[in-house]
Amino acid sequence: MAGQGLAAGFLQVPAVTRAYTTACVLTTAAVQLELLSPFQLYFNPHLVFRKFQVWRLITTFLFFGPLGFGFFFNMLFVFRYCRMLEEGSFRGRKADFVFMFLFGGVFMTLLGILGSLFFLGQALMAMLVYIWSRRSPQVRVNFFGLLNFQAPFLPWALMGFSLLLGNSVLTDLLGIVVGHVYYFLEDVFPNQPGGKRLLLTPNFLKLLLDDPQEDPNYLPLPEEQPEP
Repeated sequence: MAGQGLAAGFLQVPAVTRAYTTACVLTTAAVQLELLSPFQLYFNPHLVFRKFQVWRLITTFLFFGPLGFGFFFNMLFVFRYCRMLEEGSFRGRKADFVFMFLFGGVFMTLLGILGSLFFLGQALMAMLVYIWSRRSPQVRVNFFGLLNFQAPFLPWALMGFSLLLGNSVLTDLLGIVVGHVYYFLEDVFPNQPGGKRLLLTPNFLKLLLDDPQEDPNYLPLPEEQPEP
């Protein structure tokens, strides 16, 4: 019965969040069981463009390292803030949400080549947190019961905590930069004099993913105090 309740609860999670977190967990499980090797997953431009191992463009965002505290920490934040975005500012706009992932993934991949970054999942997590934090500026965050601050400070607190865990700050900075570019193009520039939306979701994604019966208008949810 408990298993059925857990499965039912998981099925209530929005589709994009459910798909991405499941892919991350399954990828890590496959590595842990030695069905896959991290060397088969990391981003390598030579292997992608010369050997046509195009799956690396996706798997670089799915592997967060071996099972351990770092993995569960990242999964907690991926699940929480991906879900809050999908249920909040992207509610009824699944195609726009997927397009945000595609925009972030392409941009991070290009910048990752310059920075010689091999795994970009943590950068994608930082992007999700950054976009949520900028769209929820009045929400106060309780950071592991130690600190209380406004949501826009959360990406920087995560970067500091990531540094304590021994992770690369460059990866977090990459996610923050890409998240800021998306936020500026989507939320800031269109509201400036003479501004307009530059990030237009392709129609085929809308036809494929959006449900016409869903309300496309975003109504802010009551402010909550998320706790990592």
